Amino acid sequence: MQITLPYAGIVLLVGPSNSGKSTLLKRMIDNDCILASEVASSDDFRVLVSDTEFIDYQNRPKDEADGLFDQYQRISKEAFSMLDSVVSARSRLNKLTFVDATHLHPDDRKRYIAIARKYHVPLIALVLDIPQDVLLARDTQRENPRGKRRIKQQDQVFKREKRFLKKEGYTAIYYINETNDITFMRRKNPIEQETEHGLDIIGDIHGCYDEMIALLERLGYQENEDGLYIHPEGRKFLSIGDVMSRGPQSLHTMQFFLHHVQHQLAYMIDSNHGWKIARWLDGKKVTLQHGDEKVAQEFEEYEVGYGAEQAEVLKQNLKEFLLKAPSHYVFTKNGVPTLVCTHAGIKDEYIGKQSRDISDFCRYGDTDVLDEKGKPKRKDWFVHHQTSTLIVWGHDPKPQPLLINNTINIDQGVVFGGKLTAFRYPEKEFVSVKAAKDYAQSPDNPLVEWEANRLNPPNIGKFINGYSVLTEQLGEVRIQQGIVKPAIDAISHDTIPIEQLIYIPPTMSPTPSASVLGDFLEHPKEAIDYYRNQGITTMVAEKKHMGSRAVLFLFKNEAAAEKHTGFQTLGTIYTRRGRRFFDAATENQIVRRLNQDLQSYFDKYNTEFVLLDAEIMPWNLKARELISNQYAHVAEIAVLDRATLKGKLEAVAGTNEELKAWLQEYEVKLDHAKTFKEVFQKYCWDVDGVSKIQIAPFHVLAHSSQTFFNQPHTWHMEVNRELAELSTIFVETEYKVIRDEASEAEIIQWWEEMTSDGHEGIVIKPEFFIAENRGQLLQPAIKVRGRKYLNIIYGMDYLFPNNLERLKRRNTGKKQKLALKEFALGVEGIQRFVNGESLERVHECVLATLAMESDPVDPRL
Repeated sequence: MQITLPYAGIVLLVGPSNSGKSTLLKRMIDNDCILASEVASSDDFRVLVSDTEFIDYQNRPKDEADGLFDQYQRISKEAFSMLDSVVSARSRLNKLTFVDATHLHPDDRKRYIAIARKYHVPLIALVLDIPQDVLLARDTQRENPRGKRRIKQQDQVFKREKRFLKKEGYTAIYYINETNDITFMRRKNPIEQETEHGLDIIGDIHGCYDEMIALLERLGYQENEDGLYIHPEGRKFLSIGDVMSRGPQSLHTMQFFLHHVQHQLAYMIDSNHGWKIARWLDGKKVTLQHGDEKVAQEFEEYEVGYGAEQAEVLKQNLKEFLLKAPSHYVFTKNGVPTLVCTHAGIKDEYIGKQSRDISDFCRYGDTDVLDEKGKPKRKDWFVHHQTSTLIVWGHDPKPQPLLINNTINIDQGVVFGGKLTAFRYPEKEFVSVKAAKDYAQSPDNPLVEWEANRLNPPNIGKFINGYSVLTEQLGEVRIQQGIVKPAIDAISHDTIPIEQLIYIPPTMSPTPSASVLGDFLEHPKEAIDYYRNQGITTMVAEKKHMGSRAVLFLFKNEAAAEKHTGFQTLGTIYTRRGRRFFDAATENQIVRRLNQDLQSYFDKYNTEFVLLDAEIMPWNLKARELISNQYAHVAEIAVLDRATLKGKLEAVAGTNEELKAWLQEYEVKLDHAKTFKEVFQKYCWDVDGVSKIQIAPFHVLAHSSQTFFNQPHTWHMEVNRELAELSTIFVETEYKVIRDEASEAEIIQWWEEMTSDGHEGIVIKPEFFIAENRGQLLQPAIKVRGRKYLNIIYGMDYLFPNNLERLKRRNTGKKQKLALKEFALGVEGIQRFVNGESLERVHECVLATLAMESDPVDPRL
């Protein structure tokens, strides 16, 4: 007799004492059929809780027997409580568990039936049907005999119950009369597959056969003489479902996948349309609508062309194919699960399991109510995804691939006139082809509906009590309630319209540790060492402009602006706080001039907008009040006061050593005050028109179809140079590359020369815009400010030894964490905007960054 064991689940051994349950399991362990850890025995758990597996309460005086029976019942209750906990835990983890107990009574079995259903695992029953005389004979050979009376009682219950087992809902039941003549076969999980040479996951096709073939060819698949599309590198392709319905060639597409799956060249997943067509082919009463009726029409045409008999054969083949399609696939790399593919969604606890409930969830997603049109209202199931496993899904058409919480939606609505998208794994690249037309011609086109609702105002209720943003670079970023409300207030009253406020630049941290050189607080060496210690060998050093940080959101024309933001404008320029940088007239003048200068740029890069991170000079454009109240006034008073005191000391010092020391101190203090005055004045000049304004871009963040976070900083610098050649308003930024000790020495000398003249300093960045080490995000940039410049940050006497020693103990930890969070939020928000996501999804990133800026951090860092 051969018994097929599932890859996971619960196996109940059913039978009276002495039927051979434990003996059978021991033999299976000895023969390496199962692991010892896969057996959960009631006797073993009795020992664990009470140090004994059996209490003989028979053949004793009644009072003793009753007491011992009560004791045995209490022990059994605790033992089974622990056993059930273990079985539940193993079921949650999708493990196989053999439960070694008699399971003679219905309630004993119902517990495990409930556990199996709750955790969506198979339930198998191994029923040991052994003659009573054999049971009795074996009992006499036991170390602790159960007694004839008890054995006969159990056997009587067993004979009564075994006829009801088939009605209790087991996946399979095996009746065993002789345990010596049994072989076991253990199934592998059919929905677990190794990635092997790579996988190309294709979104909802919906009968768009021509687009599918075009996509496969773009992915590198080649048709052989048998009509099979084979990749030269051995890659396979996978459909996440809905290969049929709505589109023009459903039948052809289904046959295509049937053919390729049969030849183990492709995979196909169950889906809502696939399930409905399968049931229709199986003769079930199904209402064909929402494009399913087109499949029936194609079958009618096929029957006319090929005859009823061949049409019936095709129907049967496709029916079996669709009915056997799994709810999802789990793909592994070197045996480790890293990728899940499903149609409409999946819960973490469902992954790797199969059941009717799981299939329904994977087909339809998380739905429980209908909208005003009678369609299921979809919930955001993906917000509950908490593991590192990437989930790729479709079903819900979006204009662009939608990355949310380590899940990716690749249904770009090809049948509605959108695109057919493939996600390449493990490369994690997207490849798309545009639909030839809107095949569905539906009045409820989801892409049109998405675009119409994209700029709807955000729901403030989602944010006001604090919230989390799930970023690709840093995972979950939590925004506390206390800092959200001031940011909401600022956006309500002070910032530019939120439709245009798509990015807030992150703060920038100084070096993690102070300079080891005695007379420096900051030095390039510490920044370079930080990156080198993190495995970064190539860095870029950029000259830091002393101006005010700004974002330029510039459009090719007003129509492009209206398309992306809902506003007819040529662009906007705003501060790190989201406020308009210039007055309306000045902004209009600058933006119009830039628009004229950059038309060739828009054409060259085929983009409708450019998003720039920049510095605008002179400093006094935005810092006039700060300069007047905090710098100019202080400098004048300090120079006058120290010069006066120095003069008085010179007049009376003579040979008095104490007064001479005091004089020397004030000579130094006067030099400090003059340096202080000299430094801030370098960054101020009169602005009597736009021609005196300079804008230095240093990051080209995005175009209308792509972001540039994958580019090295040298690329950004070269494009910024190109911008400076196109418009006199733009100025390029000097930069140097650090590759070795020689270039490091050159950068340090460059920094020393520029800062000796009072220039602010440099910014050192890793080679690429986004840098990680062992999965940890690194600082995107580190500023290194000069000795003279730091006078206006830490005070004109900060270089006195006692002051410098104290400053070198400054803690930059909070500033560094803030910089990383704001950087991740900024990248996330721009990616969402470029991907065509809703205003609310973009706004949650911007609001989070603004909120974090209200969290107090030493402003001098």
